[in-house]
Amino acid sequence: MAAISLYKEVVNSISAHVAILDKKGVILETNRAWDQFAKENEMDQTFQSVGTNYLNICQVVKDDPGEDEPDANEVAQGIRGVLTGELTEFMTHYPCHAPEQKRWFVVRVVPLQEEQKAKAIVTHENITPIMEMQEALRDKEAELLQEREKLEETNTALRVLLRQRDEDRTRLEETVYNNVDRLVLPYIEKLLQGKLSDKHRTLAEIADNNLRDIISPFLRTLSTLGLLLTPQEIEVANLVRNGRSSKEIADIMSLSVAGVDFHRKRLRQKLGLANTKKNLRSFLLTLESN
Repeated sequence: MAAISLYKEVVNSISAHVAILDKKGVILETNRAWDQFAKENEMDQTFQSVGTNYLNICQVVKDDPGEDEPDANEVAQGIRGVLTGELTEFMTHYPCHAPEQKRWFVVRVVPLQEEQKAKAIVTHENITPIMEMQEALRDKEAELLQEREKLEETNTALRVLLRQRDEDRTRLEETVYNNVDRLVLPYIEKLLQGKLSDKHRTLAEIADNNLRDIISPFLRTLSTLGLLLTPQEIEVANLVRNGRSSKEIADIMSLSVAGVDFHRKRLRQKLGLANTKKNLRSFLLTLESN
């Protein structure tokens, strides 16, 4: 008797709702938590109390679409499986929300062998804190995913704007460079080739140098050179950039060394390097590939 009393005290001390079923599914015993839950939720005492067939309860719940319970048929099958020995354990979780509170429970069914009679222990454990944390985590993950998608969209838009800005700037620079090089500098060169007083020649040279200084920053890419150089000068520029000597360039292009040196001189003039100590190859290496 002492052992039975101790057993009941232990079972009544746990928070899980516990019921013991016989082989037919009839409730033989319930613990204090089971009875308290039924009372607090205003359940029919005969519906959940000792002597009631728990499998019939599952059937009633199954037939009532308004009940917010687990798949009652699945639970009933799980109980039968444990009672017949087909299952060593059955477990599932389900929502059981009250009007003012969301709740989740896990139901677990395990066999109980007593006096060679098949029985089952059914427990319902409140797992609301765990489910709320999981729900909050899912909400947070969804929120983070949405924020990441917005950031990606923003980054994509910024990349498009930056690319468009770079393209617009390049077009503007090419237009300015092309206009100065083709519409202004040739006339200054003609002036310098004509008869000018020393004063006027000096002024023309200053204007020529200043204009070249203004447009020289636009020469940031190799493709820009196409606006300024002849095809042969571009070929010489590429070979110089690759470290070829005048003799090597002459052999490659079937020119004389003097012809290559002439092209190098023209390159320095067109690139604004004339009368400076800047190295032609070093300057060409600073140009971007695109």
